[in-house]
Amino acid sequence: MKNGFSRRIQFNSPVILSFAGLSLLALILGYITGGASNAALFSVYRSSLANPLTYVRLVTHVLGHSGYEHYINNMLMILVIGPAMEEKYGSRELLRAIVITAAVSGLVQMIFFPHTALLGASGIVFMLIVLSSLAGMEEGKIPLTLILVVIFYLGGEVVAGLFSRDNISHLGHILGGASGAVIGYALERRKKPARGA
Repeated sequence: MKNGFSRRIQFNSPVILSFAGLSLLALILGYITGGASNAALFSVYRSSLANPLTYVRLVTHVLGHSGYEHYINNMLMILVIGPAMEEKYGSRELLRAIVITAAVSGLVQMIFFPHTALLGASGIVFMLIVLSSLAGMEEGKIPLTLILVVIFYLGGEVVAGLFSRDNISHLGHILGGASGAVIGYALERRKKPARGA
């Protein structure tokens, strides 16, 4: 088109957009199967180590959601924060961070909460929130944004986990935030050039 009006839609954040799309497909499949697909593929719970799907669910549980509201609340945060983190750290590192966070929360769920199932991307949301608060961290300094995130987000999850009786995995949120802190710290350290003696 003339006059600079040629605009194309850019697939700007492949990991985040793929994550949102796969989660939407999992949600639709959950509706179609009456929740059977969530039980089979998109939630994590203690099951036989001889079952190959046990290992798949350790990661894929973050794609499952209990309903549209659960899905959209997580995806809005992921779509707001995720692209900036993917641009900063790269698609491969962000994908690795998502898989690590999913596996950590999945393992904790299987080991310590054998009679319940966990699904949803809330842990990924909290990982991204903490990861973004570490962006631009300087050597020997703790970002004030990280302190505030720990106080408001993770502190709130600790309190909610202790005193509220709901269907929300507050521990999953805390584990997601802790994963984001460890991963973010490791990524920022890796970026710093080594200083000579």
